[in-house]
Amino acid sequence: MKTGNMKTKSIIKSDMKTKRLGNSDLSITPVGFGAWAIGGSGWEHGWGDQDDKASVAAIHRALELGVNWIDTAAVYGLGHSEEIVAFALRTWPGPRPYVFTKCGQPWDEQGYIHRSLATDSIRRECEASLRRLNVDVIDLYQIHWPTEDLEEGWTAMAQLQKEGKVRWIGVSNFNVEEMRRAQAIAPITSLQPPYSLIRREVEQDILPYSRSEGLGVIVYSPMASGLLTGVMTRERAASLPASDWRSRDVEFHEPRLSKNLALVERLREVGQRHGSPPGQVAIAWALQNPAVTGAIVGARSARQVEGNVGAAELDLTDEEIAVIEGRNTYEPELVMAA
Repeated sequence: MKTGNMKTKSIIKSDMKTKRLGNSDLSITPVGFGAWAIGGSGWEHGWGDQDDKASVAAIHRALELGVNWIDTAAVYGLGHSEEIVAFALRTWPGPRPYVFTKCGQPWDEQGYIHRSLATDSIRRECEASLRRLNVDVIDLYQIHWPTEDLEEGWTAMAQLQKEGKVRWIGVSNFNVEEMRRAQAIAPITSLQPPYSLIRREVEQDILPYSRSEGLGVIVYSPMASGLLTGVMTRERAASLPASDWRSRDVEFHEPRLSKNLALVERLREVGQRHGSPPGQVAIAWALQNPAVTGAIVGARSARQVEGNVGAAELDLTDEEIAVIEGRNTYEPELVMAA
């Protein structure tokens, strides 16, 4: 149930505290703007049709509310997301945010995407991203997915950094062993893993390793690609168009869908205490992990941005976290017989 307080709270510009990202000189806000969905349709992992004007308005609203970084990738919309980010920044009168992008998934003339960390491929991708983003240097350049060419790819990334084409270099979707291989060549600034109440596997060793190594961690899909926003229903999940990759995601189908929607109701219950929507609570939950520097939060409209940014100031109690996770907070002590 939305309240007037919720609406007021969600649209006020906040002075978000920033955190240093790993070994870099970048101090980032807890919430960053995720530009995956604004890539639009027409590619394998698109989110369906997207209005470019709405995308620009969403980016501008995020910046107005204090967000100071944007995360995109060359492959999002086969270059379209980067172009929209560039247009939004060209028409933005305020301070320039940090721009993060990724490489390692080039595509051919037919739009077929493949993974490559070959030196020449990474260099071509970097030059293309610089042109599309209309920047002289990329603030954080990340390998999107690891491949067998990991060492070659990471060596190429380090060289781009030495040449001044990128300021800092990071990895995405790497496991601990892959990060160790990269670290042996050049320091990793940050890791970008999936992390949400639905995907918690990184808690076991990836997040602890990142924290112990002093790596920055910017998690993606904290709202599980919209599943935890509070607006996803069975009917909406069933009617997702074929151009939306989520129509093929097992989390949006039974038997997992019912479990996920039950989780949303627990998020809603806790959110009502704070005047916050479920998605905001889901983001705040991800941010409470001490290994996490920031969360990448996608938005396709200014209104969605307004509902998400407040997660940066939302402090959850241990009891609320237990409710969200579905744990029994009262565990009676065993009474041993004399």
